[in-house]
Amino acid sequence: MTKPSTLSPLCILLAVAVGACGGGDGTVATPDAAASAEAPAGQATLEPPWQRLDPPADLISEKPLAAGFLIVDGVYNTELTAPFDIFHHTRYHAPPGMEVFTVSPDGGQVTSFEGIRIAADYSFETAPPIDVLVVPSAEHSMDTDLENGAMIDWVREVGERASFVVSLCDGAFVLAQAGLLDDVAATTFPGDQDRFAEMFPHIDLRRGVRFVHDGKALTSEGGARSFDPSMYLVDHLYGEKATKGVGRGMVIAWPPTAETMPALVVDRGSQ
Repeated sequence: MTKPSTLSPLCILLAVAVGACGGGDGTVATPDAAASAEAPAGQATLEPPWQRLDPPADLISEKPLAAGFLIVDGVYNTELTAPFDIFHHTRYHAPPGMEVFTVSPDGGQVTSFEGIRIAADYSFETAPPIDVLVVPSAEHSMDTDLENGAMIDWVREVGERASFVVSLCDGAFVLAQAGLLDDVAATTFPGDQDRFAEMFPHIDLRRGVRFVHDGKALTSEGGARSFDPSMYLVDHLYGEKATKGVGRGMVIAWPPTAETMPALVVDRGSQ
């Protein structure tokens, strides 16, 4: 598939405010409060629902988008299966939708943290071109996985060519190590945000948000909230009608409202 030269005329940051998590006080930020806390000086903010931008003109075609999921031993079930399920269901509501597949370093079986054995579809060497690279969190995403040079190189090379890179929970550490978050805002699992800030002080870490969309990167808190950026990306690519259809099948209400999912969209200007 031909990749777009740019993702959008706008570089978008979408930060979804949450209540108590990782030591929060149980309050939910209002759009006005979030805007005053997050908006760069001199730049406009928009109240939710977020501004829907057209996806790259040549991204949607008669061929399905290739969504490749990196899997390694210790991958966490929810961070893998939540986006996998959402993206898979696009074929029924926005055909041809997405083609989802898994990639392990050697193409062999991996075992999730919770004990599920998963046979990978491809290895790093055999994987087809990827439009949407998804990096779920794994047991060692914050330590030994970051020392795996072959994996980090593969993530960097594939991520640079992909139209979108998506991380769930501590998958953000892998994207950061690969240099894919250097120029964007990002988030990660609430309990690991201090460690992320220490390891990657140059990255614009956002706290108290469900997920962040900035440029081609979507980073998420993970856990049950792994569904949020997945649904958002479907909406961004295929529109509200298709996303409602996916939501019906997954029993997820869509679209969110200001009350259920306060959001901040920052217009960073044309690229």
